[in-house]
Amino acid sequence: MPYGGQTAGGDGLKIVPVIMAGGSGTRLWPVSRDMMPKQFIKLFDEAESTFQATLRRVGGPLFDTPIVVTSTDFRFVCAEQLKAIGMSAQIVLEPERRDSAAAAAVGAVLAGQRSADAVCLVLAADHAILDGAAFIEDCRLAAEVARTGRIMTLGVRPTRPATSYGYIAPGRPLDVHQAFALQRFVEKPDRETASAYLAEGYLWNSGNFITSAETLLAEMDRHAPAVTRAVRESVKAAVHDLDFLRLDPGSFAKAPKISIDYAVMEKTDRAGVLETSCGWSDIGTWDQIYDIKQKSLQGNVVEGAVTLIDTKDSLISSDGILTTVLGLDDVVVVTTQDAVLVAAKSRSGEVKDLVAKLKTEGRREAGEHLRNHRPWGWYQRIDIGDRFQVKHICVKPGGLLSLQRHHHRAEHWIVVHGTAEVTIDGVVKLYHENEAAYLPIGCTHRMHNPGKIDLKLIEVQVGSYTGEDDIVRLEDVYARS
Repeated sequence: MPYGGQTAGGDGLKIVPVIMAGGSGTRLWPVSRDMMPKQFIKLFDEAESTFQATLRRVGGPLFDTPIVVTSTDFRFVCAEQLKAIGMSAQIVLEPERRDSAAAAAVGAVLAGQRSADAVCLVLAADHAILDGAAFIEDCRLAAEVARTGRIMTLGVRPTRPATSYGYIAPGRPLDVHQAFALQRFVEKPDRETASAYLAEGYLWNSGNFITSAETLLAEMDRHAPAVTRAVRESVKAAVHDLDFLRLDPGSFAKAPKISIDYAVMEKTDRAGVLETSCGWSDIGTWDQIYDIKQKSLQGNVVEGAVTLIDTKDSLISSDGILTTVLGLDDVVVVTTQDAVLVAAKSRSGEVKDLVAKLKTEGRREAGEHLRNHRPWGWYQRIDIGDRFQVKHICVKPGGLLSLQRHHHRAEHWIVVHGTAEVTIDGVVKLYHENEAAYLPIGCTHRMHNPGKIDLKLIEVQVGSYTGEDDIVRLEDVYARS
């Protein structure tokens, strides 16, 4: 894939977007969970996720092919969502989460391989931008300053004393309009301190950084050398896996788990800030979702099967289960198929603590949805009990499950939509709607959707153990063996 090149105006190298898409988004539980976090969910638009919206935003002539840094668990989701919007990217797989400093360094190293003069736009995949044109113009202006050796960040004029954002004190003006040297960078303060920052003219840190790859790596070498050392080693030893670049696990694990804010921005003397008016929100909590969504006359955000009486200034959302609220104000109520959140809107930032408690209790719902996505499609558990489990399975056209066997369970596959090509112990047979295949314990088997429509079936598992780890993969086109 060719990288680099001139901008449409010929005024320099294109900006390389480095999109960090490996976060878990636990503050938006139960909609966002470890196995399918908020950046891949359609929070605002029924057509696109925030990841897809971010990609579209950097798809114009000002930008080079994006670098997407994500988790191994999300590699096929990234690829599928890229394909759905007709875009390409260099997808890089982190063996484990090491926070934003390592992800930014990975992007800078790879961008530097494209061009020694590469300028990067480091941004998260889960933010909302209301004015895309203003954002692109801000990136162009910030890139001008970044080419002089600055690490630029986009600052946002605060609307309230938020405690979930970092704050920036602008210093002396730079040569570009609304651009300043960064006098002070501080991470999330308490409410009293945040109020003082508003009075003193501080800006919110949006977490969007524009910098040359050379400058970023030089400052990280200076302030966080263990991060860059581990990242360079992991990129050097990386291997290509299908269409992905898989970082070396041993090297990458040596990188300290630290954000780029703490690792660099609080320490560097080369930072600058450009005040943006692009309408930014990091949509990290339910109260932030509430702030930017359309409201009723009673100040409510209502989505799905919801009925209210004497309720105002609240966010009530349901993905299909009837949800009713009576006589409550300033609350968040979010209903999914397997979990319900009820919280004071003002305390929605503490949802991550609730998720942590659920994890200590061993609750599957803390990190997994009922619907689990796979490269070939998805499955959703319908019921589970002693010695049985029932699933709804969807295999997309061309999807091919691994050749596998189980030690502890037999399976029945009942086709309800489409056509299944089933292989059992080397024998291939087609099954149509209302037909069933029986897979005895220990047999080798796989399923393929040879058609042009989704294949849907009901799977009934029977045996002494029905866990996902009772899968022995013998062959897999998605390289999961």
